[in-house]
Amino acid sequence: MDGEFVRSSDAKVSVLSHALHYGTGVFEGIRAYAHSENVYIFRLKEHIERLKNSAKICYVDLKNSVDDLCSTTVELIARNEMRCQTYIRPIVFKGIGGIDLNPVKVPTHVAICLFKFESYFEKSGLDTCVSSWRRISDVSTPPMAKACGHYLNSAIAKAEACLNGYDEAILLDSNGLVSEGTGENIFIVKDGKLVTPPPTASILNGITRDTVIKLASEMHVQVVERNIARAELYTCDEAFFTGTAVEVMPILTIDKRQIGDGEMGVLTGRIKAFFSEVTSGNVEKYSSWLTPVYATLVKEARSDPAIATLSS
Repeated sequence: MDGEFVRSSDAKVSVLSHALHYGTGVFEGIRAYAHSENVYIFRLKEHIERLKNSAKICYVDLKNSVDDLCSTTVELIARNEMRCQTYIRPIVFKGIGGIDLNPVKVPTHVAICLFKFESYFEKSGLDTCVSSWRRISDVSTPPMAKACGHYLNSAIAKAEACLNGYDEAILLDSNGLVSEGTGENIFIVKDGKLVTPPPTASILNGITRDTVIKLASEMHVQVVERNIARAELYTCDEAFFTGTAVEVMPILTIDKRQIGDGEMGVLTGRIKAFFSEVTSGNVEKYSSWLTPVYATLVKEARSDPAIATLSS
């Protein structure tokens, strides 16, 4: 805490924290992949840059530099001697500051924690529904920020979907157009083209979404960012989610309508395979997206400091 590496059991947060009561925090989800006797963090800088932007949007003062947060993340994995697939969760949140809603003068805390992580879903393809809840709107709260409080919107949509027997929900925006999943961006395939909602559809600009768009261009697949009507979900040839946790995840049904032949589509499969090649370090062109952990170990590894908190 306060600039030191601490054991997870010693990382304590007060029940009076502003973030706990009002959701005043921002966070990131980052993956690290183990291969070739090393661990590589995927697009670390881009994730931390988005964290900084989210904090700026939400009046959360984050004074740590991108380089500082990146190097601390690398050291945290090394200190824990992680040699497996790893999920990294940086979080910046407001601490004790009374019951005043204004977060500006409330102290900011910065923490980074991590844990072993393989897959978000146990299934290889998902049965989904369109949620009765709408995605948060830019006229009320900024979807471009990955803010803690925003995820109540996702949580109740996810709960509704699961209680009704589905794996995941798709949210529409305030105009009734397709936005995203509860924690994923969405793509559909129609007539060989890859179509995804634009930033104006209340989406979070996903790092994996951006990755897929770049890889699709490399594959000479046309990508179109445009509004998608709900009915297009039922008539598309393929559909899939993207996100740090889900990576590239096929959608098999939407509202009990079968998508394509009810299995992972051909283009989805090609994109998923290419994405896996990139994260495995097999594509030299995108090697800069992978930050090695064990290239140099600055400090002696310690046991079980699973959380790092940096003073702001």
